[in-house]
Amino acid sequence: MKNSIKLIVLLLISIGTTSCSNDSENTLVNELGNLKKIQEFTNATHSVELYGTKTTLIQGHNEVFLRIKDLTTQQYIQNANMSWLPLMHMTMHTHSCPYSPITKVANKQTLYKGDIVFQMAQNETEYWDLKIDYQINGEEYSMTQVIDVPASPKRNVTSFMGTDNKRYIIALLEPTHPRVALNDMIVGVYKMENMMSFPVQDGYTVKIDPRMPGMGNHGSPNNVHLSQSQTGDLYKGKLSLTMTGYWKINLQLANASGDILKGEEVTEENEASSIFFEIEF
Repeated sequence: MKNSIKLIVLLLISIGTTSCSNDSENTLVNELGNLKKIQEFTNATHSVELYGTKTTLIQGHNEVFLRIKDLTTQQYIQNANMSWLPLMHMTMHTHSCPYSPITKVANKQTLYKGDIVFQMAQNETEYWDLKIDYQINGEEYSMTQVIDVPASPKRNVTSFMGTDNKRYIIALLEPTHPRVALNDMIVGVYKMENMMSFPVQDGYTVKIDPRMPGMGNHGSPNNVHLSQSQTGDLYKGKLSLTMTGYWKINLQLANASGDILKGEEVTEENEASSIFFEIEF
């Protein structure tokens, strides 16, 4: 009888332990929601998993989510300090791109995030890699791996030299799901300080003029040019799309004095600006 009671107690403890373990694992997995795995980096001690809304990185703006797994315990790390450096290896030189710090996602235990804007795509001889540095309990680690950045089918980022002899990058963030309506439009504007530094450019205006080249190059009403609400912010405005199809979003970048640094006004004689985005839906 005593042995039977002991067996039942041990069985209940085992079930409870397994249940707690599974609940904990499921909680961590559920932190990903609908995110999709892009790539996994590894070194001798850890793996770093990259996630996004798609299974690949893209030329243009990317919101990237990360998790670190201890390869010995198979547990995800809940407290780490992380940084990264994306590098494009070209034939003659190396350069970086606009990117944000990595921060912990609010109300998540193991999920971190940051933003990267790849202003150009890889090709047969030139490629991007990503260096990830992190610190756990005072110990420092690092890993670097080549990443795939294919060309986007539609233009969602533009890089150019302004009339002030400074190079700028403008990247489209929203709308990601355009519709026939007055859409929220969000872009990032960055200035190249050197080959490794691309800080946010503050205090400018991004003027927009959406047109449908296949429909007589007609425009749309009620568009609102993009500006910042405060220093360091993204630029926000309103984009009017009156029908489905292919749209060219003509751009002009104006400085704080209103001088146009790049981009041309659309007229009967000039059908498009030299800087633009493309949207088709």
